[in-house]
Amino acid sequence: MKILTLSALVAITSLATASSALAQDAAAGKTSFNKCLACHAIGEGAKNKVGPVLNGLEGRHSGSIEGYNYTDANKKSGITWNKETFLEYIKDPKAKIPGTKMAFAGIKNEKEANDLWAYISGFDKDGKTK
Repeated sequence: MKILTLSALVAITSLATASSALAQDAAAGKTSFNKCLACHAIGEGAKNKVGPVLNGLEGRHSGSIEGYNYTDANKKSGITWNKETFLEYIKDPKAKIPGTKMAFAGIKNEKEANDLWAYISGFDKDGKTK
């Protein structure tokens, strides 16, 4: 009985892990990032554009990239970027940070937003892939 229970637990855990992995597709996120390219750069050698570079976004405080002129709303938002915060923000940036100058309607599709996070969060602060 213990072996059967353990086997069932292993199977459930494996399915949950596989499901989580399928929920995010960094390759699809890279394609989605094309919507961001006009304003943002990512990767080695990335420079601020109309928007700040997105290297090392995970764990970074909003309004903290040196050399970028953020709005007070971004600087004072108190946001530390993580998956949950990013997914909230990317749906409707102006709703999450009223006063931001980010002129983007947002990504409402949950799968696309998760894929985009998978792509963006794959870069460290130096633009190298993790």
